[in-house]
Amino acid sequence: MSLKSFHIIFVCVTFLMSLFFVLWSRLLAKDVSTITTAIGWCGIIGLVIAPLYGVYFWRKSSKLIL
Repeated sequence: MSLKSFHIIFVCVTFLMSLFFVLWSRLLAKDVSTITTAIGWCGIIGLVIAPLYGVYFWRKSSKLIL
């Protein structure tokens, strides 16, 4: 497995973990506290940033000639 494919897989796992954080903080958390809300917001930020970074990395790495 190349470093490029590992990096893309890592970005996908990051996206899925951010999705889990959002779902957990909104639906599954028994105690709604400040830290639960903060984890939810961090998950939302991850849901936005991970795909943007994934596309950026994919385009940048496809231009590289090794």
